[in-house]
Amino acid sequence: MKFKRRTLDRIADMICGNFEEESSVFVYRSSSYLTDFFQDSDTDYCHDGSTRKSWVATTLETILKEPQSNAQSPPDTFLRVVETLMDQGDANNEGNLRPKALAMLNTELSREGYEAFFGEDRKCYLRHILSKTISGPMANPHRPFSKEEILHKEQLVKYMNTASEDDLIDEILLPMFRQLGFQKITVTGHKDKALEYGKDIWMRFVLPTQHVLYFGIQVKKGKLDSAGVSRSGNSNIAEILNQVTMMLGHEIFDPEVSRRVLVDHAFIIAGGDITKAAKNWLAGKLDASKRSQILFMDREEILDLCVVNNIPLPKGISSSSDVEIPF
Repeated sequence: MKFKRRTLDRIADMICGNFEEESSVFVYRSSSYLTDFFQDSDTDYCHDGSTRKSWVATTLETILKEPQSNAQSPPDTFLRVVETLMDQGDANNEGNLRPKALAMLNTELSREGYEAFFGEDRKCYLRHILSKTISGPMANPHRPFSKEEILHKEQLVKYMNTASEDDLIDEILLPMFRQLGFQKITVTGHKDKALEYGKDIWMRFVLPTQHVLYFGIQVKKGKLDSAGVSRSGNSNIAEILNQVTMMLGHEIFDPEVSRRVLVDHAFIIAGGDITKAAKNWLAGKLDASKRSQILFMDREEILDLCVVNNIPLPKGISSSSDVEIPF
């Protein structure tokens, strides 16, 4: 990742505290304190005695060259630097929420397409402005949810209770996977089911190494179980076996690289629960190589990912109940 030098210089000024001390909202840091700052950010950078601002800006430039977890997030080390800079315990000439410091930081970050904000744990996080992707632990779907997030989840549950399979795909899964960084998301078979070859969606994901993985997705509206007879709205896992086999065995055409490729992994997604018995039954029917290609995602996982990644509520939910989640 590359930031403009102007941006790095301004952030370096904030880390150094290069402002009039009487009114500065950032702590002044001399050479030894700069070393302490970067140690607090879990790095090994030590100030070499050169001009403080120039050294910090160059160090930030080096940090931004580290691997990224996804295309929308800066490297983890940079996120820790921002968290350390905005530590509420270092509030200077303002309250703990640090509104002036946050405004100054966001003036610079917005130039690069990011904004900083404080989470409920009082730590500072970054959000990609266009995609709304949250960088850092706030995007963890296993963390506790705020009241607003719980309300958002409840609204999604009500929608999913009445949504059709196509609604689940178009209004929830497609926006979610786009937000998670998947590319070339293509819905197949809606108009001609004969073209599905066991999958409702195919997409690709580009690794930081620039290698590409392809995914096929089979979506079912209700619960997936291993019962002998499926109840209305539910699907028997045996019904999925042939579709998964076809999905892994048929090539897809990627027009951007002008070649046909096999699916690397198959997602089995359910708008309801996927029972443990169903997973075990399917695993027992597939050989070891294909078993490792299967990924499951049930309703609870879909809901949690939608909430932590700030996926907009579907169009079917009235605007009066639409709540923007203040992460």
